[in-house]
Amino acid sequence: MKRRHFLALGALAWPMAARAQNAPPPPAILRPHALLDGEVLRLSDLFDHAGPQAGRVIAASPQPGRRMVLETQNLINIARQNGVNWRPLTGTERIVIERPGRTVPRNEIEALLRDELTRHGIEPEMEIELPGLIPPMIPAQSWFQLALEGVTVEQPGARFQATLVVLADGAGTQRMRLAGRAVVTVPVVVATRRLALGEVIGPHDARLTRLRAERVRPGQAQQLAQVVGQELRRPMAADQGFALVDLGPPSIVQKNALVTLQLEANGLSLTAQGRALESAARGATVPVMNLASRNIVEGVAIAPGRVRVAMGAIPVAAR
Repeated sequence: MKRRHFLALGALAWPMAARAQNAPPPPAILRPHALLDGEVLRLSDLFDHAGPQAGRVIAASPQPGRRMVLETQNLINIARQNGVNWRPLTGTERIVIERPGRTVPRNEIEALLRDELTRHGIEPEMEIELPGLIPPMIPAQSWFQLALEGVTVEQPGARFQATLVVLADGAGTQRMRLAGRAVVTVPVVVATRRLALGEVIGPHDARLTRLRAERVRPGQAQQLAQVVGQELRRPMAADQGFALVDLGPPSIVQKNALVTLQLEANGLSLTAQGRALESAARGATVPVMNLASRNIVEGVAIAPGRVRVAMGAIPVAAR
C-alpha cells in the first residue's frame, strides 16, 4: 500500500514540474533611473528581472555628463524585441538614463597651451584668452591625458589656433578646436588690505601680482622693494596698485607735533621748542613755529622730533 501511495504522489509531481518549467518568467520591474559608468546600455540597466538576456547591449550610453530619457513606447519595443516580461501599467512609464561626468580642468588646458606657446617665442608669464571655451566632459572617475595638434601662432597679436586632444578611459578620443590670444602681463604691487593716509607699508601690506600690460598705468610700482617701508601719501583700497608718486620716505616729524629746534652756527649749538606745521621725512624741509618768538622758520628734519635751523634764518613770514 505504501509503495502505491508513493507512486501516486510521484505521478502528481511530474505534471507540476513540467508546468513549472514552462511557466513564464516573473514580471520585470522598470527602474525609474539608471546611472551608467560604462559606454553601453544593457537590459539590466533598465529592468530588474530582465530574464536570460539581461546582459544584452541595446544601445550606447550617453556621453559623460549627459542624460537621455526612454518613454513608454520605447520601453515596450525594447521589452518585446528582447523577450522581457514587462508591460506598462499606466502608459506614462519612463526611465531617465544618466552617465556621470566631470569637465577637464580649464587650468590644465591653459597650462598645456602656455607650454606650447612658450616654444613659439611668447613669454611664459602670459594671460590666455579662450573666448567661448566649454571644456570637454569625461567619465567621472576616469584617467585622462591632454595633447595639442596643429598649433599655429600669428604675430603680431599672439593669436593662436590648435586642436585639443583628450584621451580618457571609457570615453574614447575627443578633439576640440581652440582659438584665442596670448596677452602679455607685467608685475604690479597691490595692497593686501585697506591702508590709511600716512601709514608705513609693512611686508604683509603688499603683494606682487601680474596684470595685463594694457591695464597698467605708467608709474606703477612693480617691485616690493619700491613699496615696503614707504609712507602713503593717500589712502589705498585692498587690491589697488601702488603708484610711485603716492609713496615717500616715512615722516620723522609729524604735523602739529612738538619738536626740538637745533640752531647751529660758527661752532655754536642752541636748542628751542617749536611746533611743526607740516610732516617731513628725514632730510626734508619743514616749516616750524618757534614757540618762544612765535616766528615761523624753515629747517631740515634730521631725526625723529628734531629740526636743524641755521642761525639767523629769516622767518618765513618776513620773506
